[in-house]
Amino acid sequence: MANTAASASIHQHRDSDVEFHVTYLDTDSGRIRREDFEDLAAAERFASAQLRDQDGWAVVDHVKIEVTSRMVA
Repeated sequence: MANTAASASIHQHRDSDVEFHVTYLDTDSGRIRREDFEDLAAAERFASAQLRDQDGWAVVDHVKIEVTSRMVA
């Protein structure tokens, strides 16, 4: 019998109640900025792209989102 389970990867986080915040230094303006992503791999790519010079830095945070549902009458 074949194994049908998909391999696990930290880059495949499919929970809809988590998003990824990238906080980084915009070295062009000197300001700290933040971008939000639903996909960890995209957040990590963006963070890496911010490390263009020796002063650049970026942090990826995993943020749990409170999921609420509303009933409309």
